[in-house]
Amino acid sequence: MQALLGPEYPDFAAALQTAAPVSIRMNPAKTIPDLQGTGRVPVPWHPQGQYLAERPVFTLDPAFHAGAYYVQEASSMFLQEALRQTVDFDKPLKVLDLCAAPGGKTTLVAAMLNSESLLVANEVIRTRVGSLRENLEKWGYPNTAVTSAEAEEFTALTGFFDVVVTDAPCSGEGLFRKDPDAIREWSLPHVAHCAARQRRILSAAVESLAPGGVLAYSTCTYNLAENEENAAWFAATFDLEYIPLSILPEWQITGTEWGYHFYPHHTVGEGFFMAVFRKKAGGTPKQSLPAQFRSLKPLPKAGLPEAMRWLRADAAVRLYQTPSGEILALPTYLENDYLLLDKVLKNKWFGVNIGEFKGRDFIPSHALALSTLVSPTLAAIEFSRDQALHYLKKETFPLAPDAPQGWVLARYAGLNLGWLKSLPNRMNNYLPPERRIRMEIG
Repeated sequence: MQALLGPEYPDFAAALQTAAPVSIRMNPAKTIPDLQGTGRVPVPWHPQGQYLAERPVFTLDPAFHAGAYYVQEASSMFLQEALRQTVDFDKPLKVLDLCAAPGGKTTLVAAMLNSESLLVANEVIRTRVGSLRENLEKWGYPNTAVTSAEAEEFTALTGFFDVVVTDAPCSGEGLFRKDPDAIREWSLPHVAHCAARQRRILSAAVESLAPGGVLAYSTCTYNLAENEENAAWFAATFDLEYIPLSILPEWQITGTEWGYHFYPHHTVGEGFFMAVFRKKAGGTPKQSLPAQFRSLKPLPKAGLPEAMRWLRADAAVRLYQTPSGEILALPTYLENDYLLLDKVLKNKWFGVNIGEFKGRDFIPSHALALSTLVSPTLAAIEFSRDQALHYLKKETFPLAPDAPQGWVLARYAGLNLGWLKSLPNRMNNYLPPERRIRMEIG
């Protein structure tokens, strides 16, 4: 870093001794209650990004559990500006987030896309897929797929994606301030290993990118091997054109020949690097579509009226059933894309799980409660913050005498938290056990 920064190095080293800033990115599809005691300052390069003056206990904020915002490091929100300058979001797009968990950049891109676009969030490490699925579920957008595949598996989808986002696994030098493990794990051999792995991942990613498509490459590290040297290698090895971006001087982002650096002594954020490319030429999709999904079957017509009444009247979806009985809502305009993904990938999860039938009774899912597909006309109970926290601890408590009976949405500040069943003498709390708050709420 002394070689890279020269006389700026002492300021950089001093910045690493300060507290890491706290930032969130709001969900434009959901109302955003004020976070008490957390004065906000806008993140300059993202319209929904906000710095907080202090770090609240997010676990004790019902709006966090409802998906009203995502806690994301501010520098990485620059992806919004990079894509805004290089991609036409007015048209339907197919986007791949290749290294997606836990979902920060995935949810950012989801909020940028129109409803006819497809977003595929991939995470190769199976133990991290659960957090990715949970965060996408809270975000609530139906036009998604979660996959768990090696980068090479996507080469079967030649020229399929208009945008590929690759926040590559790296040596983590930009996380030294807030993650002591990143310091302990760092070594020169590890840097070389990461750089080689990044080249392997990007070599596969380029195959699935359409001609004219945009590749956004990023790391949370500083060294040249994983950043500028790799970016130059990508452009020289593949038919990629590096795209310079328009950066406002007051953002204090450091531009180089092959990308943009975020240094903590200049910008309010952690270490980050991004380079954006456009594919000049390449193949186009040649896959034939299968006639049906491997294991999904259309929901029998007898169940359609009951299942559809839980969804928005304008929901343009087809309902499918898994072998275990889960009912999935897939956007109709993405059905062919899902069929193709189903053909070439082994581990995948499509659309929104809206519930299942137990006999003739429909049991709504937690994912439906958080989805933008859920009908706004369903019965709901507005909870106070204290009631919402007790609900999120999966506790029960008396409801008002005039509370609606049957399946009811639990809400806080207009945000859906999940389901409960209101009975004459009690309530049943249907929050999934794995989602409950375990810390004391005071």
